[in-house]
Formats: sequence, C-alpha cells, structure tokens
Amino acid sequence: MYSEITRSIKVVVKPYYLEDQSSPAENRYVWAYHVRIENQGGETVQLRRRHWQITDAMGRLQEVRGPGVVGEQPVLAPGQSFEYTSGTPLATSSGIMVGSYEMETPNGECFAVAVPAFSLDSPHEPRRLN
Repeated sequence: MYSEITRSIKVVVKPYYLEDQSSPAENRYVWAYHVRIENQGGETVQLRRRHWQITDAMGRLQEVRGPGVVGEQPVLAPGQSFEYTSGTPLATSSGIMVGSYEMETPNGECFAVAVPAFSLDSPHEPRRLN
C-alpha cells in the first residue's frame, strides 16, 4: 500500500494486477487500484477534480483529468472517508501512477491533495531493485 497526507487529507492506494483482463501476448496489461480518502482534519472538504499521470515502462506518459472520481464528487466531513476502485490498462508489463485531487472547502477555497506515486507491476515482469 502507498500512503500520503496533505493538509490532513490521507490518501491510501493499493494497486493490483488483473490477470483475467490482461493479455501479455497482445501487450495489454490491466491494473485496478483501490483508493481510500480520509479526512483527518477539522474542516469539511469536497473532492472536485482528479489529475493522473500514468507512465509505462517505455516512459510514455498519459495524463487524465476530470471532475470527481468514478462519477462522484464526495463530500468528506471531519472523520469521514470515501473509498473507490478504478483501473488502468498499459501496453507494457509495468508502470507508475501519481496524481492529485482538487479539494474545495465550504468557503470556496481550493487546494491540491497529493496521491502517492504507486507502482504497477505484473507477474510477467522480473522484479528489479533500483
């Protein structure tokens, strides 16, 4: 699991490889990632937008931006959390994702919450220590 806290908002990500949706012979590798967003602060926030940077093993970058996550813009009061699962395909057997969420407070202040970089590793890729 990967975890990061920005301004009392904790984001935890757990990626996993989807063997049944992947086809290494066709250079199609698919991952799901489960995200938990926890409001550990004292103010209510709403997740307005997401931004992802997805880089495959060849260094090709794909950026994804859009409103909310999985069709929702959850409101998190202090102590509340929101969880969702999404996924991404790659043409290589490994890659990395990193991102951010734009949060908004009730008074209209917006701020970015970091999503920790997380590794996408398939069982078809030999493990290497960097």
